[in-house]
Amino acid sequence: MTHPPVPLGTFPTPLEPAPRLAAALGLGPEDLWVKRDDLTGLGGGGNKIRKLEWTVGAALAQGADTLVTTGAAQSNHARLTAAAAARLGLAVVLVLRGSPRASRSGNLALDGLFGARLAWAGEVDQAGLDAAAAEVCDRLRADGRRPALIPFGGSGTLGARGYVRCGEELRAQLPQSRTAVVALGSGGTMAGLVAALGTDRVLGVDVGALPDPAAAVVAFAAPLTSREVTAERLRIRRDQVGAGYAALTEPVTEALRLAARTEGIVLDPTYTGRALAGLAAAVRDGDVLPGEKTVFVHTGGLPGLFGHAAAVTAAEEGAGVY
Repeated sequence: MTHPPVPLGTFPTPLEPAPRLAAALGLGPEDLWVKRDDLTGLGGGGNKIRKLEWTVGAALAQGADTLVTTGAAQSNHARLTAAAAARLGLAVVLVLRGSPRASRSGNLALDGLFGARLAWAGEVDQAGLDAAAAEVCDRLRADGRRPALIPFGGSGTLGARGYVRCGEELRAQLPQSRTAVVALGSGGTMAGLVAALGTDRVLGVDVGALPDPAAAVVAFAAPLTSREVTAERLRIRRDQVGAGYAALTEPVTEALRLAARTEGIVLDPTYTGRALAGLAAAVRDGDVLPGEKTVFVHTGGLPGLFGHAAAVTAAEEGAGVY
């Protein structure tokens, strides 16, 4: 049974033209639009709000009083799960990969501001992180709490329903769009867009969060659409991962500067920076063409910029001296 979503965000999000960025990428001035899902409202905004409306809605329907979720130390999803819990009067425990460090900037600072409790799982793989979260839930139940485990990244068929709605917004806002470009992390955002728009109209840029992101997109999207969704049909670029999920690459650094200096839009080094670098590469190799309407889905993540030391250094070094 699918429970109704709980309202958490401000929708529909704006769709804005980006003519200067378009020209810098080699597109026509009317070819590029930005879907501002960084402006979803709650907790600093971002794409995870759309998913949390569904996953937290299910948790409330099951009588949960505590939300538990997992992620990397600078997880946007963990930050927004904490914000959702604060709005709804729930407790929250974030099970994070890694160990506590001296710096608590970026998303970690907001986690604390929202009142989250942190459980550090150490340097574990996804299976280890899942096991740590299950142990936290067991301990909470032993203490008389009613925990609900929100999946990694908020992703799954249920959470992907939030991005079906986003795809429907895009169809209404720009019916003639050819390609929606989006960062591909845990898979739910791309899955919902694929379910709403079709495999040929969504280009996902892999950020290195999963070893097989295509399989996740297929698993999450297929139950939401009558269209055939297979890994072979998906449009996925895997050329922006670089040395790994947490590593900053030169194309991403350039993408951060380009968006900021052409449109005053701030991207993050892990997700949206990679997505724009992937779009730039797609234009260069002809996968995205001038004369076609392209939408860049800005999924948020600004706090993560301030928690990424290499990105902060690169940004600061970009300032000139007068």
